[in-house]
Amino acid sequence: MSEKDVRNVIVIGGGPAGYTAGLYAARAMLEPLVIEGVSWGGQLMITSEVENFPGYPEGVLGPQMMSDLRIQAERFGTDFVTDDVVGVDLSERPFRVSTGDEEFLAKTLIVATGAHARQLGLASELALRGKGVSYCAVCDAAFFRGADVVVVGGGGQAMEDALFLTRFANKVTLVHRRDEFRAEPIMLARAKANEKIEILTCAVAEEVLGVEGGRVTGVRLRNTNNGDTSELEISGFFVAIGHEPNTALFLDWLDHDEAGYLITKPRSTATNVPGVFAAGDVQDPVFRQAITAAGSGCMASLEAERMLAAEEHEQLPTA
Repeated sequence: MSEKDVRNVIVIGGGPAGYTAGLYAARAMLEPLVIEGVSWGGQLMITSEVENFPGYPEGVLGPQMMSDLRIQAERFGTDFVTDDVVGVDLSERPFRVSTGDEEFLAKTLIVATGAHARQLGLASELALRGKGVSYCAVCDAAFFRGADVVVVGGGGQAMEDALFLTRFANKVTLVHRRDEFRAEPIMLARAKANEKIEILTCAVAEEVLGVEGGRVTGVRLRNTNNGDTSELEISGFFVAIGHEPNTALFLDWLDHDEAGYLITKPRSTATNVPGVFAAGDVQDPVFRQAITAAGSGCMASLEAERMLAAEEHEQLPTA
């Protein structure tokens, strides 16, 4: 490849962070390439209605919002490749990014591959995803005002989700497969003290009910001690068993924590490899919101632009 084949910016990932990074880079005349993945759009593609993203006062369907972000980035000249990245070489610049059939070169790289919620693996869970089954209480709690809901999990996230849901739901049943919890004692104590929360231990969800009607109507639970089953009538089924970042391709190159989330420098999206930036849920195990992902995508693009501008200035001939 010749020098003209080297992209100023390549963004890996087609979610809020990736599309925002592409938008900002395109408006800076950097002619970015977004390799968005075959399943572009990120976690919002499995979300029904989004009400907490600024600019949509009446709410918007998750897939529609992602389409809008993509169109806006494309309007300013962002190029797209709808394929999955299968390999990267970050040993030197330009960086090499490989899909199944092509290799691309980049002066700077923005990793925005996101994360995915762990699932129980039930066929009924997948069938009702976005139809009463949710993986984000903060995103979807307001849709369950006055309803009875279930939260599955025993860690800190499950406790936080259960407590948050009590602001909206009539009753929250917390279901955990063991009688011991991974959550911090103070979080467990708060959940136990909340009169809206009932905790069922030694129980697992066998089936989410309502597939025939296309909406969650209940859940079938199995007692792990004696095998007895029971059913609860509910409208919402929240899975809170953790998230995993989509970072397998980068673990040999970029610093990460024990869970695989990429580590960025303080007050920056820069990674340990100069010229590589990380944005969105791939480096955020805390907030995991579309708006925070978009914000960090903006930051990553601005940092890439400044790096390229500084390098160009250094290369200018002196008088």
